[in-house]
Amino acid sequence: MTWVKICGNTNLEDAKLAIELGADALGFIFTESKRRVTPDQVAAITSQLPSFIERVGVVESHNAEQIAAIVHEAGINAVQLHGGLDLALIDRLGRMLGEDVSILQALHWVVGTDSSVRLRQELREIAAARRIDRVLVDSRLGSAGGGTGVAFDWKAAAAVLHEAAPGLRLIVAGGLRPENAREAIDELQPWGVDVVSGVEASPGRKDAARLAEFLRIAKSRH
Repeated sequence: MTWVKICGNTNLEDAKLAIELGADALGFIFTESKRRVTPDQVAAITSQLPSFIERVGVVESHNAEQIAAIVHEAGINAVQLHGGLDLALIDRLGRMLGEDVSILQALHWVVGTDSSVRLRQELREIAAARRIDRVLVDSRLGSAGGGTGVAFDWKAAAAVLHEAAPGLRLIVAGGLRPENAREAIDELQPWGVDVVSGVEASPGRKDAARLAEFLRIAKSRH
């Protein structure tokens, strides 16, 4: 069954709804975004969530101390690293945060380009380092690396993703929505999917019907 992360959460109501509908993880964005939240805002939400739900902080920093401070203040138990692959940062965070906090690395397929060579190399480096086993592949459009609502070329990416690092758990993001979730899952066969704008009524506010439909499709066996 596909692991599903609902990202871009800004309020307790949406977070609880996503959990009720079957989400495995909730994402909170600490980088530049219309959905940006502060650690204290997130702490007010995470303190009222069940312990089984994974709480992921999306960060774009190479400062391990800063990231660790966000983790502890916000009450999250996973970090999603953006801003380029930095294996030294992953090593340092692993030592600082321990086994109770997991690390996901975000990589990008730049829309309108062939990103296969770079992505293949990054995946192989992550697999060889054996520090983390989950990688999120998102679309990048210009300087925007998430929440753009634009999908990347799934057909071009499919072979690259599984051929370069068959041992990694791949999470697909970028332009996913109820209307294309099944196609993306069938094409890419990911371990998980991640959605933001595709289930929103407006930036930072979820649409209950779209959220329910996305989770129904992603969780259904096909």
